[in-house]
Amino acid sequence: MAAARASKGSRFSRASTRSGLRRNRVRGAGRAAGRALHRPFTGAARGVRRATHAHGAGESGLGKLIELHAVNSAGDMLITVALASTVFFSVPTDQARGRVALYLAVTMAPFALLAPVVGPLLDRVPHGRRAAMAAAMLARALLALTMSGAVAAGGLELYPAALGVLVASKAYGVVRSAVVPRLLPPRFSLVKANSRVTLAGLLATAVAAPLGAGLHLIGPMWPLFVAFLVFCGGTFLSFTLPHKVDSGKGEARARLASGEPSGPGWRPGLRTVGPSVLHGLQANATLRALSGLLTFFLAFLLREQPLSGLGAATSLGLVVVAAGGGNALGTTVGAWLRARGPERIVAGVLGVALAATVTAAVGYGLLSLVVVPVVAATAGLCQALGKLSLDAMIQRDVPETVRTSAFARSETVLQLSWVVGGALGIALPLVGEVGMVVASALVAVGALVSVRGLLGAARRGGRAGARVR
Repeated sequence: MAAARASKGSRFSRASTRSGLRRNRVRGAGRAAGRALHRPFTGAARGVRRATHAHGAGESGLGKLIELHAVNSAGDMLITVALASTVFFSVPTDQARGRVALYLAVTMAPFALLAPVVGPLLDRVPHGRRAAMAAAMLARALLALTMSGAVAAGGLELYPAALGVLVASKAYGVVRSAVVPRLLPPRFSLVKANSRVTLAGLLATAVAAPLGAGLHLIGPMWPLFVAFLVFCGGTFLSFTLPHKVDSGKGEARARLASGEPSGPGWRPGLRTVGPSVLHGLQANATLRALSGLLTFFLAFLLREQPLSGLGAATSLGLVVVAAGGGNALGTTVGAWLRARGPERIVAGVLGVALAATVTAAVGYGLLSLVVVPVVAATAGLCQALGKLSLDAMIQRDVPETVRTSAFARSETVLQLSWVVGGALGIALPLVGEVGMVVASALVAVGALVSVRGLLGAARRGGRAGARVR
């Protein structure tokens, strides 16, 4: 009897062991499958972190700003995709030119508030920059949630909410530009740092655009729901930036070169920025006006007169891809540039833009299939490099007490230039040669006004009129 019980217990023990082994194998297979599914995401995350934190950006805190800007750009793109089919943002080229002019006026609305109100307000809270960026993120999260209920029905609340998103986005951009100098790694030029940040935004936009389009197929409110989550994440990430973004430790109030008023009650103003920033802004206003002119002139022209052998949609798509590729290339070139004078970069890209527009004016009739994409790509490249260099000059030369106001006003000037260029493009007759000749003349005037001053400032060291000490 005892032997039978022992034999039975032994069989039970062996069965239990086999069952345990099977459970262990199942758990092991499950863990292996989980690791296999998880590895691409963790590997991608580690790769992104290595790229954003390379060359000292991790230690200085610039890497976290790069990641934050990528989140910001992804959220903005999701909102853009969600609103692409609404009356507010949809501007088909076959509609009346007056409708397009109304769109241009609408794009100026956020800047009417940004320059006189938001910029000086942010100047007064230099120790709350992280909170300001978080507030811009949170505002867009809440506005995206508000718009999700109105985007399908086209409710009236969609319009003020969309304008609020534009204002918050520009306010974030102003603060972001103002804090880059405090996060600059050793041996990093300002142009290179700005390029790294902008390039991260472009890559995030490229990822978010197809994602938003897929979500839009499910329902127009879904991109807004995801944008809400993205901006909530951006709100949290804003507070992970280093404390030196807010701290004034080791930071004296910037003063201009000797000979300028510097008494106890004196406060530097925006007119004391010096020739580099002034001429850089003139050159960038020219490039932005060129962008607006080409955008609207080519949109109308190619719909009526497509490129040789191509349809209207294909022609427009080719030009859009070329312009976007040029912008991305300019940002990438800026990211890999060594320390170079931003004045020379701005003067150089203005010369490149002039050469491209003159070539397009001469060869439009015979080589329109080639010259139109080339001039669009060149305009995108020059605009990207010029804007990065202008930001670097403002960050370098403008006293910190008014730096955010300077960025707000420069953004307003550039947007106004884009609107003026767009209005000019709408008003021109739909003749390709005429449009390119006008574009050439526009760039030539900008070069005459700004290039000599830029090169003179570069020879004197870049900060001739606003040397910070």
